[in-house]
Amino acid sequence: MTTHRAPLTNHHADGSTCPPEHKHTVTGKPLHPNCPGRNHSRAVCTCGDWQFQCPVKGQVLEHRRRHLATHAEPRPQAPAALRELLRLDLP
Repeated sequence: MTTHRAPLTNHHADGSTCPPEHKHTVTGKPLHPNCPGRNHSRAVCTCGDWQFQCPVKGQVLEHRRRHLATHAEPRPQAPAALRELLRLDLP
C-alpha cells in the first residue's frame, strides 16, 4: 500500500516559500519581523494528480484532508470461512 502525502506550504506574495519558523496570525499577518506575510497556502499530493492553493489556510487543509481520503484503501475482508465462524445469529 502506497501512503500518499500532501504537505502544506505557506507562500509570500512573490511566490517564495514562507519558512515554517515564520509564525502568522490566523489572518496571515506575520509575527516574524522579516516576513512579508502569508499570501496563500498550497498542498501538493505525492500522487502527482492533485494540488490546491488558496489564501485561506483552513480551506487548503480541508481540501487536503478530503483528497487524501480518496487514497485510503478499503479494509480487507476476512475469508468466508472465518466470517462464518464469527457470524452472530441474533434473533
